[in-house]
Parts: sequence; structure tokens; C-alpha cells
Amino acid sequence: MSSMVLANLTRTSATFLAPLHILFFSTLFGSELYVSFVMLKVCYRSLPRTAFTTLLKRIFPTHFRCQVLLLLLTAATIPPRGPLTLVESKSNWIPFLVAGIPALLNMVVYGPRTRQMMIEQIHQETRDGGKSDGPIEPSDDKKALTKSFSRNHAMSIHLNLVSIGAMVWWAWKLASRLEAQL
Repeated sequence: MSSMVLANLTRTSATFLAPLHILFFSTLFGSELYVSFVMLKVCYRSLPRTAFTTLLKRIFPTHFRCQVLLLLLTAATIPPRGPLTLVESKSNWIPFLVAGIPALLNMVVYGPRTRQMMIEQIHQETRDGGKSDGPIEPSDDKKALTKSFSRNHAMSIHLNLVSIGAMVWWAWKLASRLEAQL
């Protein structure tokens, strides 16, 4: 191939990939911010605890799957040559690695553990509540479940923040590529 044909192919590819990249990246970044800082806060303040728990156990598996999918689509559409652009430079793939590992861990490890601990806590509260009419002192089982839930939930939160931070890094890198004309 001549260099002119290759240059035209790269330009055409970039023209196609750039809008897709912005679409996938903005959906990823916006959904991470919205779910983490708006939706959860509003739901926590507005819903009774059982409804909030039910909502979370249904939303987060989907959220984590979408996060991983959108990360892959965002990485695959980096202009000008998609995945090839990603491997050309460490500064291109490191933010995706830093965001992808926590997203995968949340999807396959900490998200499911946290969800399971939420469910087990509710069941344990029901079992403990049936034993007494007065104020209920948490049982040893309930205390252990709460500790396990807290540990897994904290890990999930921190992993999510790492992923968001990596996408802020990518947004900064992406914006620095823009050519501003005054």
C-alpha cells in the first residue's frame, strides 16, 4: 500500500471511530458518576432500607456488567486505529488497565459478595427478630455478616473510585488532544 492510501485509510478510520469513542466513553463516565454519586444518594435517603437493598441487589450486577462492556467498547474505538492505537503507547492503555481491573473485580468478586452479604444480613435479621419482643441485640452471626458485608462493600467502593479516577485520567488525556482555536 502506498503511504497516501494508508493515510486516507487512517483518516477514514479515525472519522468513524472518534464519534463512537466519545459516545462510549461519555456513557461509561456519566453512568459511573451518576450511579455512584447521584442515584445511590437519592435512593438511600428516599427509600426504606428493604426497598433500597432490593434495588441495589438488582442494579449493581447490571451496572458492573455495563461498566466492563463500555470500557471494552471505549478501548476498542480509540481513534485513529482502535485497539492498535491502544498498544502504541503505555499512556494509552494504562488508564484502561487501571479502570478495567477494578471493574472486573467488582463484577466477578466484590459485587457478588456484597450482594450475597446484603441478602444474608436480611435473613439473619429476620431469624434474630423472631426471638425477642424488645430491642434486639445483634447475634454473633449478624455481627459476623455485618463485618463481612462492610469489608466487601468498602472494597467495592474503593475499586469503583479507582475506576472513576482512571477515567478522569483518560478524559484529561483525551481533552488534551483537542486543538483549540482562539
